[in-house]
Amino acid sequence: MAVYEFRGIRIDGGKAVKGIRDAENAKALRALLRREGVLLTDATEEQVRQQRARRQIDLLAPLRRPTASDVAVMTRQLATLVRAGVPLVDSIQALSEQVEKETLVRVLTSVRETLNAGTSFAKSLEAHPQVFTSLYVNMVAAGEASGTLEAVLEKLADFMEAQARLRSKVSGALAYPILMAIVGTLMVSLLMVAVVPKVTSIFENLGRELPWYTRLLIFTSETIGSYWWLLLAVGGGGVALFRRWKATPAGRLRWDTFRLSAPIFGRLTLLVAVARFASTLATLLASGVHLLKAMEIGRAVLGNARLEAVVLEAIGSIREGESIAEPLKRSKAFPPMVTHMIAVGERTGALEAMLDNVSRAYTADVETKVAALTSLLEPLIIVVMGTVVGFIAMSILMPLVQMNELVQ
Repeated sequence: MAVYEFRGIRIDGGKAVKGIRDAENAKALRALLRREGVLLTDATEEQVRQQRARRQIDLLAPLRRPTASDVAVMTRQLATLVRAGVPLVDSIQALSEQVEKETLVRVLTSVRETLNAGTSFAKSLEAHPQVFTSLYVNMVAAGEASGTLEAVLEKLADFMEAQARLRSKVSGALAYPILMAIVGTLMVSLLMVAVVPKVTSIFENLGRELPWYTRLLIFTSETIGSYWWLLLAVGGGGVALFRRWKATPAGRLRWDTFRLSAPIFGRLTLLVAVARFASTLATLLASGVHLLKAMEIGRAVLGNARLEAVVLEAIGSIREGESIAEPLKRSKAFPPMVTHMIAVGERTGALEAMLDNVSRAYTADVETKVAALTSLLEPLIIVVMGTVVGFIAMSILMPLVQMNELVQ
């Protein structure tokens, strides 16, 4: 069967409708819609639509892409339907008619089509890595194998919602200081380019040497006004070179190692990574995923090359019969409390519970530190901006005061 994006008109009221349906061909689609009271006016097969989309540049594509929150909500609804006894194919059909983003509708329609063809649910999801992560696919596979798909889907929804809340709190707390810094920088740049040159032009015929801070202000203003294009080019080139260097394995490792040791933000980076890793590992193990596979997936969500290398080394040690805690402890990259709790969990057979406790503790620690960092950054940015504006005002006003004293 093929997937079609269609447009039509309701026969009874003339209302325009659109949607996505699967059918054997365009003729079968027309007959199917007519039985539902819709007169087909246009139909585009999904493969043709994708080929057209590749030839066009869609600036709004990122806005249409399903977010982690969209997938979490969909997963929660799917778990509810499956637990209520609704067959999986029918549940996905109901979701495809309910979700708002067209990209997710197409994905769900494709998944339903492959399920009807006899493919497992996990394999159907695996064909869409841009929406369903490896963690998602492996947990669904474990749920299918153990016959606990509805429970696994609920755990997935809980996990994704918790991760979305953590990201939202971190990004939301840092958004205001970042916005303040951007607005302050733009205002100072505007002053230096548009205001300062007009005011300082009156000093040209002063006939006496200006203070060093006024000369510095005039030099900075003239440099920005005359060579702004060069400054932008150098800045853009520097960013491009840095990103290119960071994209190399050695560059990413060195940068991520620095991030972990950076003052203030290094500890926060470590806490976020450890909380994500512990939560992922606990969720996978509780869902029946094998330890080594869970470690591989947990390694992928760390987002730090240094910590990923440590977990990779731990995976090799586990294959040789060693415990999880020992290689993590030797690396000294993970906090001692984490390795200690993992060791206790291994000895008592409660590893999932210990990992869940680690995740909860570090998530709470992240929220506390982000709140403290935000309360520190806001007045710091205000002080910096006030100092810059005060320097500009002093550099302009002091020569004017001296001129006034000279005239008197």
